[in-house]
Amino acid sequence: MSSGIPAALVLDCGATNVRAILVDAGGRLLASASRHNATRPDPGWPGGLIWDTEEIWAGFCFCTRQLISRTPKAAIAAVTVTTFGVDGAPALRDGTLLHPVISWQCGRTRSIQEKIGSYIDPLSLFRITGLHSYPFNTLFRLLWFRENRPEVLERMDHYAMMPSLFIHRLAGVWLTDTTMAGTSMLTDQSRRAFSERLLALVGLDAASFPPLAEPGTIAGLLRSDAAAELGLAAGLPVVIAGHDTQFALFGAGGGPALPVLSSGTWEILMARTAPVNLERLDPEEGITVELDARPGFCNPGLMWIASGALEWLGGLLYNDSAGEERYAKMIGEASLLPPGCEGVRMLPDLYAGSGLGGVFSGLSARTTRGHLYRAALEALAFRTREGLTLLEKWAGFRADAVICAGGGSKNQLWNRIRADLLGIPLLVTPAGETTVLGAAMFALAGAGFYADPEEAARAMQPALTTVEPGGDRSAYLEFARDYHDLLRLLSKSPETR
Repeated sequence: MSSGIPAALVLDCGATNVRAILVDAGGRLLASASRHNATRPDPGWPGGLIWDTEEIWAGFCFCTRQLISRTPKAAIAAVTVTTFGVDGAPALRDGTLLHPVISWQCGRTRSIQEKIGSYIDPLSLFRITGLHSYPFNTLFRLLWFRENRPEVLERMDHYAMMPSLFIHRLAGVWLTDTTMAGTSMLTDQSRRAFSERLLALVGLDAASFPPLAEPGTIAGLLRSDAAAELGLAAGLPVVIAGHDTQFALFGAGGGPALPVLSSGTWEILMARTAPVNLERLDPEEGITVELDARPGFCNPGLMWIASGALEWLGGLLYNDSAGEERYAKMIGEASLLPPGCEGVRMLPDLYAGSGLGGVFSGLSARTTRGHLYRAALEALAFRTREGLTLLEKWAGFRADAVICAGGGSKNQLWNRIRADLLGIPLLVTPAGETTVLGAAMFALAGAGFYADPEEAARAMQPALTTVEPGGDRSAYLEFARDYHDLLRLLSKSPETR
């Protein structure tokens, strides 16, 4: 990279890795460094899991110094932070935490989730927030504090979401980005603001959180002490980003008619649409609606287990190989079979909390491991088709194509099956770091290099590879009808099948 081309430094905290990545204004990932991240036992709550924010900060510093040593001429124009959602901690104004950050992986709030009806009607909760109830929701975390550690809430100056903790460390300013607020189950989806009604359940108000700020806002300038630890020059703009999902969606090129399928261990199918009327949305369909990174949009989406099921099959059936050799065998054997997999079907709900869980049908003495793997690919592609149908129905749009990102997008057989089942093009992004790319777009726009994130996106998004529906489209229409029949059969009780 020439020294004159600006780049954004993205500090990304994930559940398994802390990373620092440099992205230049052309969308090129110049360098990256990572360090392992993991939860720690909570010394104050047996069985509890927390994040050690000092350890995460040390990881950011280590990784950034690694980058600087590799790209000494990089012209860093802005710094930003992305993290997973929902997590945060009660803090004092000087940054002192009154309790460690409770991890979304901690089970201590499950009892709160189970009795949330004693606080508020669950349907009303969904209608306000657009979110389904999970044990890790921030609302449940705060109710846990109210029931178990009320003195913490009484002493805190505010409750800071995870990116806010590091933005304060970088710039000395307290702000809450709207994308993280949108994961908290404390916001009014229709107003893009905290819900006073929901905060009142915990005895709090909007002032209990740092002020809301939109992604792309300059929070402040990099403090000299933080700069020294990171190995950077003081005074760089520190720009608000936030929840990783929203920036992956933006970075992949998602738009009103271009939903994005993020394909990994879990698949998330999400769109960027006009605000959805939560009053008419059926929560039983499983759709969540999050706040988009840009005002005027929301993100309806669904998720299901995906590559996790394929990895499970690979470990069971292809343990004679590993790594790329295993993937090549799985895909090669499945490619030899026709669409519909000669009647072999899979229901890939391996992690279903209730119901049947995973099911294979249509097995015979001729069934091979290739049949089982292809059946899984077809079932997951069918899940994408059904998910898209639901999103189009409830969010009121018609998809022109689906963008596919993530590790699962590298499977060309799976991509062909998806395109055939969807009946519209699948646009495969070569960018493996769509979250980081999206955050860099906002950072460089916030720093003034681009007029807005949309202009940054036009300049920085890589070209997409198009997979058109092919000659197997008619065969997959028959497969879809057959799969619908199978699902109806499996949904019946054993006595009526």
